[in-house]
Amino acid sequence: MSPPSTPGTEALNLRRRGGYEVWYLTWNHPGTGQGFWLRHVIEAGHSELWFARFDPRDPARTFGVHRRYPTEPTTGETLPFRLVLGDAELRHGQARGSLAADGHDVRWDLSWLPAARALHQLPDLMYARGGLGDTTVQTPNPRVPLHGELVVDGEHLTFTDAPLGQTHLWGKKHAYAWTWAHCAAFDDDPDGTVLELLGARLQRGGVTLPTLTLVAMELDGEPLRLNQFRHVLGNRSGWELGRVAFSAHGSTTRVTGELTCRPEQLIEAPYVDPDGTRLYCANTEIGDARLVISRRMWRGWRTERLLTAHGTAHFEIGRRERDPRVTKTHTLVE
Repeated sequence: MSPPSTPGTEALNLRRRGGYEVWYLTWNHPGTGQGFWLRHVIEAGHSELWFARFDPRDPARTFGVHRRYPTEPTTGETLPFRLVLGDAELRHGQARGSLAADGHDVRWDLSWLPAARALHQLPDLMYARGGLGDTTVQTPNPRVPLHGELVVDGEHLTFTDAPLGQTHLWGKKHAYAWTWAHCAAFDDDPDGTVLELLGARLQRGGVTLPTLTLVAMELDGEPLRLNQFRHVLGNRSGWELGRVAFSAHGSTTRVTGELTCRPEQLIEAPYVDPDGTRLYCANTEIGDARLVISRRMWRGWRTERLLTAHGTAHFEIGRRERDPRVTKTHTLVE
């Protein structure tokens, strides 16, 4: 039996039919610290299923594989949401399936209680008419309690109330360069803070535009969206291999942060835009994070809270060239 769905957030997973469309899940195993990335992709005329395992204790066990299918998957255009891709099935509150590729064998049977409230990473206007930008992204399940089992090359891992994030995105082209970050498992944080960061460098007419930085959070059980057009001029972000730094502020709240990992904790994911443009995304699911939350006082900003995460931060850096310092790459099997 499938877990119950929340209609308000389930509708955000329905197919949009962009040039490419992606549903991805990221999570960690509390006992071993391993991080995982499960990605379902639809592109014109074919589909792909991606899986990556990141092992903080033994980098040799970190790997990424994806399999390409020559046809588009079976998809539900109306509720309830259901996507069938190869031997995998994704629902709003459930993921089950298997993937055998490049000598690895992975099987999963996972379920979660869907979120009552989604997280929107972009300015409100960008969701009009199904998405106005090159890429539209939203997170129907920002932080949900994961249950079930994952078997990776014979290793059995069980999950009970492990934080899971699930996002849906679609569009016609990736940004010229970008960073993304997600963390929903901060140390000693019983309130369940959620961070979603997007930094994007767009290119128009051969000119690279200033970086756009968008921050959306769940903080103290309430949404904090520093991602409207009024925030963009004051927000900042920068990134390099294994490090992302950012700051964002509104009228009363400021968030500054840093995410880091070692090069051996990254896997390079090769992407291809619908127009044939190649991109390279260095991704990790076992990074560290540090956030400083400040409130505006009459004399200036006062630090209210410091949040840290060790091995449970997820982030990536996308660019147009390979970085030779990232030695692991996703293996494609057709």
